[in-house]
Amino acid sequence: MTYNTNDKVIFGTKNILGALHMKFDEIDISILSELQKNSRLSIRELSKRINLSPPSVTERVNRLQDSGIIEGYTIRINKKKLGLSIDCIMKITMKNGEYNKFKNFIKNHKRSEWGYRIAGDGCFLVKLSVKNLEEIEEFINDISEYSLTTTIIAFSEVEIDNNINKFMEDI
Repeated sequence: MTYNTNDKVIFGTKNILGALHMKFDEIDISILSELQKNSRLSIRELSKRINLSPPSVTERVNRLQDSGIIEGYTIRINKKKLGLSIDCIMKITMKNGEYNKFKNFIKNHKRSEWGYRIAGDGCFLVKLSVKNLEEIEEFINDISEYSLTTTIIAFSEVEIDNNINKFMEDI
């Protein structure tokens, strides 16, 4: 598959699963970087910031969306201002193999922020944002019949630069 955008040709190929492998150029990275900073930018404003015509920016954004690189647009919510002032990360080890039961539990739990199935010492990592320590205890009690937990309370979050430019340096 070939895309022609402003005299630059970008090639893409499909792998065996049908996913598009794309080659990026600096303009694509600039678009992603600007949208990562503010996903509410209009096409007109985005085109001004990267010095490219609005139709070309629209075509590139659509291609990034169609290929699944841009999965969606979202907002950040300050959970502390909502009263969820304690963050904890839990390592969960299943006792009796009830993985699907646990996955459904954390998927629908009102305080689960994310969950990962992991390899190594443990089966899952889960992040909870809670109002108080009692909510952590309640979570542990709810899963104690089929799992063991190790709980880590976070004092503060370390801000990490997740700008796309950092990830694309050696790709």
